[in-house]
Amino acid sequence: MLNYLGRIFTQSVSGVLGGLKGGLEKLIELPRNIKQACLLALDMGFVTLAMWAAVVFRYGHLNFSLGPVEYFCAGFTVLASAIIFLRLGLYRAVIRFMGQQAIWAVITAVSYSSLILGATVFFTQADVPRSMPFIYWVLAMLGIGGTRLSVRAYYQAKLRSLSENVVIYGAGESGRQLLTALNHGDQYRPVVFVDDDPRLHNSVINGLQVVRPEEIERLITEYDITQVLLAIPSATADRRKEIINSLVGLPVYVRTVPRIAALVAGEASVNQIQDVDLDDLLGRDPVPPHPELIDRCITDKVVMVTGAGGSIGSELCRQIVKSGPRELVLLDNSEYALYNIERELRAMMDSVDCDFELVSLLGTVQDSRRLENIYRTFKVETVYHAAAYKHVPMVEYNVAEGVANNVFGTWYAAEAARKAGVDTFVLVSTDKAVRPTNIMGASKRFAEMILQGLAQKETKTRFCMVRFGNVLGSSGSVVPLFREQIESGGPVTVTHPEVTRYFMSIAEAAQLVLQASAMGTGGDVFVLDMGEPVRIVDLARRMIRLSGYEMNHDNHVGHHIDIEFIGLRPGEKLYEELLLGSNVAGTGHPMIMRAEEECLSYGQMHGYVSELMRYCDGLDCAGITEVLRKAVSGFSEQEVRHDYIWNKQADQGSQPKVPVVSSNVKELFPEKSS
Repeated sequence: MLNYLGRIFTQSVSGVLGGLKGGLEKLIELPRNIKQACLLALDMGFVTLAMWAAVVFRYGHLNFSLGPVEYFCAGFTVLASAIIFLRLGLYRAVIRFMGQQAIWAVITAVSYSSLILGATVFFTQADVPRSMPFIYWVLAMLGIGGTRLSVRAYYQAKLRSLSENVVIYGAGESGRQLLTALNHGDQYRPVVFVDDDPRLHNSVINGLQVVRPEEIERLITEYDITQVLLAIPSATADRRKEIINSLVGLPVYVRTVPRIAALVAGEASVNQIQDVDLDDLLGRDPVPPHPELIDRCITDKVVMVTGAGGSIGSELCRQIVKSGPRELVLLDNSEYALYNIERELRAMMDSVDCDFELVSLLGTVQDSRRLENIYRTFKVETVYHAAAYKHVPMVEYNVAEGVANNVFGTWYAAEAARKAGVDTFVLVSTDKAVRPTNIMGASKRFAEMILQGLAQKETKTRFCMVRFGNVLGSSGSVVPLFREQIESGGPVTVTHPEVTRYFMSIAEAAQLVLQASAMGTGGDVFVLDMGEPVRIVDLARRMIRLSGYEMNHDNHVGHHIDIEFIGLRPGEKLYEELLLGSNVAGTGHPMIMRAEEECLSYGQMHGYVSELMRYCDGLDCAGITEVLRKAVSGFSEQEVRHDYIWNKQADQGSQPKVPVVSSNVKELFPEKSS
């Protein structure tokens, strides 16, 4: 019998609570003006009920009578309270997002209502206890304020049930600001702070307990944590790397707030949660640039950037804008890329209050007459030559065009600069130019030798080149590819388990290029200190784990993304190098070295360029490869296996015959062809 009655009682209570919950949800969904009217009516009901209950509470029984004066006092108080509540804005605040200001407004409104009740009772000499207004204040606060707080608590509990539980790593000022920002949203629910400072352990900050980093794994299981948010913008790169390494093996998505430099510069805010920068995985603090070196070839000079719309070219332009050139000339053969970088630079110039001429020119570096015309027309003083095809397999599939752009584009740009009297010409090169195993690397090494050859002639122009490895996040690099593959659920494709690459941020690489250009004396090969090489498979594993996924060999239960090894692509090698030999000298800059490397004489280079031009004109990939083998040290035993046109012509038995002297060669070397 008792069990039966218990079930009936439980069902009744559940029904009542369910009805209240359903009614509350329907009320929340009503139009705002109707909700405000309903809330006003409810508040006036609480005011009336509080006055009656105050008298009952004071007398201790229900046997009392009220006369016309008492009813007048009650009616006047209700009417005055309605006006006061409206004037104080109690119905402008959204209850489910009600903050401290709204709570103070409720306290103020009820206090005014109590004063009016007390004054009315006093002046009308109403027959009620004198303590009634004080009791009324307490009861009205419980009814009016309690209702609002209950609705807010219900809604926040509902949001918490739908939000992700997260840990904030860092209980400093940035962590506290992040907590405040997250509490105003419905996507994340912070459950605990983690901090390295032992003085903060076991303390409570803004309602969250601070625990030791060693407890994160337990917290992930206990609270069903899905993300760890790093709020450590001022930490050094080494310390950030240590923290990230400690989180790599955990089944959580690791994200971060922007670095302190971006926060101080006003470029970002604490609540802008983003993926972990790949710079953090390298764990190296960028060396501060030397402004005097950057400014030497830029400030108050006419500067030109070829390939201005590319990854490196566009970053060079951003850095150049900060140094205040007299004029900046952008050259690119992609209309869309040129449009994008011009729009970005103009917005940047407005934000930093720069005032100089920005010129955007469509064109190719294989047009010698246009290049010389540009140099002379704008009186260009410094050229950064970043126009090149850099994707290794793509150049393997398009040998003649790749060589024409990388080799002859450099020749035309550099020779035109010499004729026009440009002061400084800087070639942006690559580590793939060292003992290359692909056409792209060989073409870039040949481009370096062109500048070394031109530097041997009597010329006003200082030619130099800057060689570095991969830049993080550039177009065609593995980082954007891995991100895309992870977002689509995998697999993540890696060419080989042992493949390694040097990495550097785009911004750091561009700064070092600009600084190296100021050190050149003629024919210099500058090599950037890229730190330690990174295994690509390790990079892939970290990105997968930091995105909250697991791999098959992990013990945690969760969503898995596999790594698939697809084999080296055409022309790729396992390890990249930065130096041809060991003869390296310092430059006074800790990140820039000067390499002393073998090079061709101007006459030899001249002859090889002539041969290459003939073979490129005839689309003879075998001849192109043979010339590069003779000219480029370390490029041997290379065969044409992947060029689409060459292979198709071989299948059709229609490979071209090489012209004896092409029209382009006559144009390039008029004195030689005559």
